[in-house]
Amino acid sequence: MVMVRVYQLTAVIAMLMANNAISATSYLGPKVIIRAVRKRYNKKINKRGNIEIMLTIGKPNYAERKFIKLCKKAGEKFPVKKIQLKFKKGSKND
Repeated sequence: MVMVRVYQLTAVIAMLMANNAISATSYLGPKVIIRAVRKRYNKKINKRGNIEIMLTIGKPNYAERKFIKLCKKAGEKFPVKKIQLKFKKGSKND
């Protein structure tokens, strides 16, 4: 298992908050990821209340494994330097 450092966690959370994204994923290795997801209610982000973030450290899901396979095919080294962001559909950030 790859060791996860505090600065890696804070980088993912900071990127999520700075870009107003729904999800931020960092790929540490082919079998280890860090994913931060903002909690939504009725597909909307609550902007007035507390900010709730779910943090996942572990195995990648199906879509992430597909991305890892493409990275390996392109010759990308791990850990992948850029944090992958996902935005709400139809938002200005897409």
